[in-house]
Amino acid sequence: MSDTSDTGWNFADLWETIAQELPDALCQQQGVRQVTWGDFNRRANGVAKVLLDAPGAAEQDKVAQYLYNCPEYLESVFAAFKAGMAIVNTNYRYAADELVYLWDNGDVTSVVFHGSFTEQIEAVRSRVPRISTWLWVDDNSGACPDWATPYEDAAGQGAKENVTGAWGRSGDHLLLLYTGGTTGMPKGVMWRQDDVFGVLDANNRQRMPPEQDLDAAADRINTPGPRNMPSAPLMHGTGLFNAISNLMVGGSITTMEGRSFDPTEFLDTVQQFEINSTSIVGDAFAKPILRALDEEPKRWDVSSLRVIVSSGVMWSKETKDGLLAHNPRLILVDALGSSEAIGMATNTTTAESGGDTAKFVLGPRTRVVTDATDTEPSRDVVPGSGELGRVALRGRTPIGYYKDEAKSEKTFVTIDGERYSIPGDYASVEVDGTVSLKGRGSQCINTGGEKVYPEEVEECLKLHPSVHDAAVVGLPDDKWGEAINALVELLPGEELDSEALRDHVKAHLAAYKAPKRVINIETVGRAANGKLDYKALKALALA
Repeated sequence: MSDTSDTGWNFADLWETIAQELPDALCQQQGVRQVTWGDFNRRANGVAKVLLDAPGAAEQDKVAQYLYNCPEYLESVFAAFKAGMAIVNTNYRYAADELVYLWDNGDVTSVVFHGSFTEQIEAVRSRVPRISTWLWVDDNSGACPDWATPYEDAAGQGAKENVTGAWGRSGDHLLLLYTGGTTGMPKGVMWRQDDVFGVLDANNRQRMPPEQDLDAAADRINTPGPRNMPSAPLMHGTGLFNAISNLMVGGSITTMEGRSFDPTEFLDTVQQFEINSTSIVGDAFAKPILRALDEEPKRWDVSSLRVIVSSGVMWSKETKDGLLAHNPRLILVDALGSSEAIGMATNTTTAESGGDTAKFVLGPRTRVVTDATDTEPSRDVVPGSGELGRVALRGRTPIGYYKDEAKSEKTFVTIDGERYSIPGDYASVEVDGTVSLKGRGSQCINTGGEKVYPEEVEECLKLHPSVHDAAVVGLPDDKWGEAINALVELLPGEELDSEALRDHVKAHLAAYKAPKRVINIETVGRAANGKLDYKALKALALA
């Protein structure tokens, strides 16, 4: 079975090896559905064959997952990797224009979608002519359209024999992770599969060699691995990378049936399937879980749950302490990272250790650097000085943004002869070397783990016939971390209709980008250069 690749690790090769070693072990489950590792491999072979049979199929064609959390999500990822193709995560909250931008920018040729999205796709199909393969996942929302292929037909034809494209596989093959980012339209972060493997494998006690060695992988898989349940959507890096990490060690992935987070369903599922680990997005998930446990402390047995990882937004010490009171064996991890940089720093809280919110321990490949100026090059922030710098990660990082060299040059920077990923998280360094995170230097709003760029919402609001100008700021919020607030300057004679403005935003952008509150002000106070004083506007909104 030995396979040593000079380009590094490829997930299809790895997962085929695990399926061979653990064919009858549980791989995925959702409700009453259970998929063994052998079935996972066989079904992915069927889908890979359909992808490869598409007219003009080529190496690194892009396959989009337009899906809620479900077994088909990871199965179609596996299929794409088998076929030597790249994946493109698709935010299922996107409106029509956002979908078209994403699939056009990502050069998508195949889409795997839930039947619930048929109407949205029919509205944009003529605008994405590059897409030739549509795989319809039945979710009891209606019949398969005549322009799509039932996913189950594709998966059902799969055989045990592994499917590979004529071009083979490589650790250089990509995983595209589109992020809302902090500036403008979504950007496709290009991760080599080998680099994702290397970053995620660094957390394992038994590490794999740097070059792909499937015998070593088989030796590591003696028994089924841990049981993971991504609470965050698989369409985001938090959920996807945690799931991939678990599959790397022969674990299983459980997905909840509900399509919005329900703490009761979460706790029921943890207890029923004895889940060992989960990924969340800060207090937007953790507070409802704690509230449910506090209200009915004897209802659930959550003793199987050992690790909760939060990435994308911090969660409070009070919430962590509350969860530990219900399960003292928990390990609660704040992971400072982003689509552009996995594993920058961590904050781990246990019943013994405690842990302060927003204070992180840097990883071995991470430093905090000042911004370069015309007179001074970038340098390390002096511990205890109080000065701010940006967190920078070297080593295994993305190769850039897809089709965007200018933005790639700004984020992926060479310092002291080494290449760093610097997504924009500002921090200070304490005397003891710990890092206090201050947030993104831009005006990006992080609401429940979703990144929202204010200018996009502002431009949308200004299209409403009652609005002359608008400014959008994020304010602290117990549930969402930050809540979107809009300050609008109305045209003469117009009256504020908050609900109409919210509906207007929802009609053009994803619903989560709609402001939670709309405030009428005399002027947003744009400067002559068109810029807004966001600090002053935020203070005004708070007042």
